[in-house]
Amino acid sequence: MKSTQRPLNFALIGAAGYIAPRHMKAIKETGNELIAALDPYDGVGIMDSYFPNADFFIEPERFDRHLDKLRRLAQSRNRMGDRKVDYVTICSPNYMHDAHIRLALRNDAHAICEKPIVLNPWNVDALKMIEKESGNKVYTILQLRHHPAIVALKEKIDSRPKNQFHDIDLTYITSRGKWYHRSWKGNMEKSGGIGTNIGVHFFDMLAWIFGEVKENQVHLLTETRAAGLLELQRARVRWFLSLNYGDVPGTFKTNGKSTYRSLSIDGEEFEFSEGFTDLHTISYEKILAGKGYGLHDVRSSINTVYDIRNAKPKGLKGNYHPLLKQILI
Repeated sequence: MKSTQRPLNFALIGAAGYIAPRHMKAIKETGNELIAALDPYDGVGIMDSYFPNADFFIEPERFDRHLDKLRRLAQSRNRMGDRKVDYVTICSPNYMHDAHIRLALRNDAHAICEKPIVLNPWNVDALKMIEKESGNKVYTILQLRHHPAIVALKEKIDSRPKNQFHDIDLTYITSRGKWYHRSWKGNMEKSGGIGTNIGVHFFDMLAWIFGEVKENQVHLLTETRAAGLLELQRARVRWFLSLNYGDVPGTFKTNGKSTYRSLSIDGEEFEFSEGFTDLHTISYEKILAGKGYGLHDVRSSINTVYDIRNAKPKGLKGNYHPLLKQILI
């Protein structure tokens, strides 16, 4: 859905990443322009499909300088909407998000950052202060909150008595090759580990629907697997995350699949494997309409994944995910 207003100017950090095309598509489909992009890797031919005239940089210093020049030029002409960047989209590695959000705010632009928005809870607090000082906003992409099936589930849960409690099993196995462990994603300090890399959007979704986290237990935590128990206000969640192909159920392997996703609520399977195609565009529409998700909305999930990666695993004690018996025994 294109806006009827003048096109807004976007810049993009992390143009060569796998998620960047979804943002380019969202910028295009909302009727706006990408005028500058940054990535240390110059294999960004995908830009030709969306914004071939966008300026491209491989050094962050020159990119920052370019944004600053555009801002100053627009101010000198008193034409703030001329070439000034209105939004900076951030698709860089997790550990760089904080610095790149600051770069956006410093250049008098709003920031739209992929999740996790930051790695540590105190980073959220610092960004809130800078956000207030700059007068610009920090938004994030929580696309599962826009998924039709998940929205319907939240409405269903919200309509039930507040004291009704639910038992949930979350299983997410997504195979990763040897490259993963050589990249920044395999580095705990840079990615936040498996709970942050592949789990944060599920933890956000569950807390959004079933309420805040009351207790956070971890039973298993390695480079490739993690499992635990979340006690939410209205649900008990046994969760299991894995990057190992060997954990994918045999029937899925037979069908040539290397990813397995399951969410069971009170013994019933909840299906939401389809409908992800346009969720970034919907996220952009909400943000541009002033209804996007910001720093306050992500605090709970950032706390959750921070506590997970700093926990001491309990092993096979308490109420653990059933798959752990196959792994730890």
